Amino acid sequence: MERTVCIDGREVRFRASAAIPRMYRLKFRRDILQDMKTIQTEIQKSEDARPAAIAAGQPDPGSSLPMDALTLFEDVAYLMARHADPENVPASVDAWLEGFETFSIYTVFPVIQELWTENLETLNQSKKK
Repeated sequence: MERTVCIDGREVRFRASAAIPRMYRLKFRRDILQDMKTIQTEIQKSEDARPAAIAAGQPDPGSSLPMDALTLFEDVAYLMARHADPENVPASVDAWLEGFETFSIYTVFPVIQELWTENLETLNQSKKK
């Protein structure tokens, strides 16, 4: 499964396949299933806090995501981009992120989450009929 997203005026391809959990585990020594759940939970908390703060007359808190969740997101996004386009995506997350002026988690994560969900559904389909 592949999707293309415009990030900072540039088209970036993301790919999810059965190889992603293994690649992620080898590269980052973490479990992508747990990390995707953590990112999703933290984004939901952030989105839930914004209307409450604004309704209470407080300034808009903007992105209140913990740094750990942002780092997990960057790692997942990088790996899926490298999986889709290994020739044009640098060998390190930092080098890849340096290529962007802005990179919105709120724009990119829904696409990555959709790819990941579609990939899991494909893997979970029964072989028996």
